[in-house]
Amino acid sequence: MLSTSRLHRLLPFLAWPAQWRAGGVRGDLLAGLTVALVMVPQALAYAKLAGLPPHVGLYAALIPAVVAALFGSCGQLSTGPVALTGLLVGASILPLAGQAGGDLVGLALLLALLSGLIQLGLGVLRLGWLLNLLSVPVLMGFVNAAALIICLTQIPPLLGLAMTSSQHLVLDFANALGGVAALHLPAVAFGLGSLAALLVLKRLWPRLPGVPLVVAGATALSAWTGFEAGGGAVVGAVPGGLPALSLPPLRPELIAAVLPAAFVIAMVSFMEATSSAKLICGRTRQAWSQDQELIGQGLAKISAAFSSGMPVSASFSRSALNYVNEARSGLSSLVTAAVVLLTLLYLTPLLWHLPKPVLAAVILQAVVSLIDLKVLARAWRSSRDDGAGAAVTFVATLAFAPNIQNGILTGLMLSLALLVYRSMRPRVALLGLHADGTYRDRERFELPHPHPALVILRFDSPLSFVTAATFEDAMLGAARAQPGVKIVLVSAAGINDIDATGLHTLAGLFERFHAQGQSIAFCGLKKQVIDAMERDGLWARIGERANYRTEHQALDALLPALAEA
Repeated sequence: MLSTSRLHRLLPFLAWPAQWRAGGVRGDLLAGLTVALVMVPQALAYAKLAGLPPHVGLYAALIPAVVAALFGSCGQLSTGPVALTGLLVGASILPLAGQAGGDLVGLALLLALLSGLIQLGLGVLRLGWLLNLLSVPVLMGFVNAAALIICLTQIPPLLGLAMTSSQHLVLDFANALGGVAALHLPAVAFGLGSLAALLVLKRLWPRLPGVPLVVAGATALSAWTGFEAGGGAVVGAVPGGLPALSLPPLRPELIAAVLPAAFVIAMVSFMEATSSAKLICGRTRQAWSQDQELIGQGLAKISAAFSSGMPVSASFSRSALNYVNEARSGLSSLVTAAVVLLTLLYLTPLLWHLPKPVLAAVILQAVVSLIDLKVLARAWRSSRDDGAGAAVTFVATLAFAPNIQNGILTGLMLSLALLVYRSMRPRVALLGLHADGTYRDRERFELPHPHPALVILRFDSPLSFVTAATFEDAMLGAARAQPGVKIVLVSAAGINDIDATGLHTLAGLFERFHAQGQSIAFCGLKKQVIDAMERDGLWARIGERANYRTEHQALDALLPALAEA
């Protein structure tokens, strides 16, 4: 039989009753209602951002939100449509509309299925660490560029202007602004007025539900003034009722076309979920599992694919609302989904007069908080490599727009390249005796060598195929560091692993040093390195001079032998 802890890991929602007994359910209920007021207008807006009918966003806020809550590990995460995922979906499916016969919803379903399967597979196989290969500076470079792109795509509809979609976002934006002479003044008033109201409410009364208040007020004003009859663009008819079961178009050519975008969505959306979960669980001191969250988010996307939804993710802003309102478990997300269900069943007629410029204002207000150019400057100050990676990703994402998935793939490749590059340049230093009694970098502290015939070299890296050449060059350089060197002592505390290439390099160095009348010794070798040497047979040749624990112990043993020589 499965143990209770194992069962709770497989089915996290079984732990909810214990959380309710400890803190009650009031926080979950209040948080769920509060988040629902924000979720409904945001779901409509983010579906529009993805180029999909507004009701698709409501469908994605229903069953997927419940599934993510049941199988995720962080109870405060609010899963549903989000801005960044919506933009990625739109950028991925719009260029393929012709290939799919104009079925954008079908392409969105296929993206949800594939990205969900990727996340589910990584979670089940405990491979969540693979998504950490994307460095934070590169991710922030992408997020900042994507946020700017979202702003560009929403400014024209904010002003009531039409914007075409092509492979040249900047030209589309310029062409849209070229129609400024035909501005629809009521649309401009609704768009700019709603954006101003949202910003003022957030600044002066942050605890008020600004988004639902502005959306409700704008919808009522639109109906009262006859905004639609005067030529204004409104949401119009939103189908009511439960979402129908759906089946993504499983055509091989479409799967091949959207698979790269599905990987990007899986990666970026999980980064969003991870950032929220880390912050919230760090403050609540709740345990959370990266792999379990992958499973929950993956199942949520898969459920969206079969319930007429779109790819979903955890929203940072809505998850923060859950935390602020003291949600303790996924019950808050079930309450939010219940309100969305009531909206679909009974309240969709009220959305008819919602002006589209107001949806653009909702998107802009939410996305502005993603723009943080200071983080790029901090990355540059801390590391030129990280700064360059963030800058290149930022520029590439803007350059590839609207195909921004190419920007994050560029960043991923750059992250891996920088990782390999840094790994090939480990810290190497020759050591001397410092006044504090430790052996430290002699160049930095202007220290002498410990003995005319002995040099100490410290190597701060695993000895692998990536670093073997650097280690060999450093050893040969140490052998020539001063005239008459007989022994090179390797301070090996920083060598925490060794592979076949490293062992081969060491064997070659021993033979070369022996031919030159020199020898190699080690101190501070770790057990896993010694074990590898024993399996290779190298330890039998070097063990006599490789079992020292510290530099002092090694010198106490080696210097008398040098004196006798």
